[in-house]
Amino acid sequence: MRVHPRAPRNGVDGVHAGTLRIRVTAPPVDGAANAAVVSVLAEWLGVAARDVRIVSGGGARTKLVEVDGVPADVVRRRATEE
Repeated sequence: MRVHPRAPRNGVDGVHAGTLRIRVTAPPVDGAANAAVVSVLAEWLGVAARDVRIVSGGGARTKLVEVDGVPADVVRRRATEE
């Protein structure tokens, strides 16, 4: 996934070039953007925030995220519907 911090609003932009794009208003300082990514994804997928984990890329815009209880194909399908 690719994250755009300091965006005007939070949200999921769908898939661009094979990567899920997410906007967060939080700045990339002290983990604020990462916390916002977890929150936005949890709300978008309808799961608790504790079920969303950033596996790699905590300090980068490109991140690998794991979501408990939601298969990857469901995320892909949901992203293409947006």
